[in-house]
Amino acid sequence: MSEFILISKILVSILAVLGLSFIAERVSPKVAGILSGYPLGTAIALFYIGLENGEQFAANSAVFTLSGFSASLVLVYVYYRVSFALDNQVSSISVPMNVAIASLCSIIAFLSVGFLLTQFELALLPSLLLSITAIILFGYRLKTIRDAKVQAKSKLIGRVLLLRALAAAAIVVGITGAAKLIGPNWSGVFSAFPITLFPFLLIIHLTYGSKQVHTIIKHYPYGLGALLVYAVCIVNLYPTVGLRLGTLLAFVAASIYLLLLALLQKRLSRQNLARNLS
Repeated sequence: MSEFILISKILVSILAVLGLSFIAERVSPKVAGILSGYPLGTAIALFYIGLENGEQFAANSAVFTLSGFSASLVLVYVYYRVSFALDNQVSSISVPMNVAIASLCSIIAFLSVGFLLTQFELALLPSLLLSITAIILFGYRLKTIRDAKVQAKSKLIGRVLLLRALAAAAIVVGITGAAKLIGPNWSGVFSAFPITLFPFLLIIHLTYGSKQVHTIIKHYPYGLGALLVYAVCIVNLYPTVGLRLGTLLAFVAASIYLLLLALLQKRLSRQNLARNLS
């Protein structure tokens, strides 16, 4: 049974990263950025934490996951600022070096904010308000980024994709495997780590460049609302209706949020177009 759980963790994580990469190429980085807020990595982590440690343990972790989304926003913002600065101020730097430095700085930022969050026993409402405030703040800070599309298609190399997907799987396995040792506080914060997004950013950055990555980061806060909806549902549903039904209902709620967000953005785009034509 334990071997089946391990294999399923790896396969689900790999498919999530490959799916986002396909969307970025075939649709747009903007759509991929919004869908990066869909509860993929977080859902995988919380589900397996609940499967291995019980529904109540996972529900307690989800409270810290809620506040931990503010740390994930800090991570992507630091990645943007560092990679942007290196692009514009260090002309001789290579793309792989840019990725390495931006990754290191963003991970340190996430761990620093995560450590601060674990020092407080935040309840559901304060955790939710903290992340909503972070979404508004970073959404405003990132709104000036210009959207960029993927110009050349099918540049993603299979070996590179698989390597990054395996990295996401390793993160999921590490978080869920250590959950009982590190407790619900750190388990929850680590579940908020952008498990599928982060390796995905590295893929796009190495393959297409920083502008496409910055477009994904720009739209990440808007999609993150789906993760807030998902985590709130997990806190309330896991102890009452169980792991599987709770996960299903939480996914439905997150999907409704993203559908409404897409409809709102479409309406705003039409209004802007009509305003420009008038």
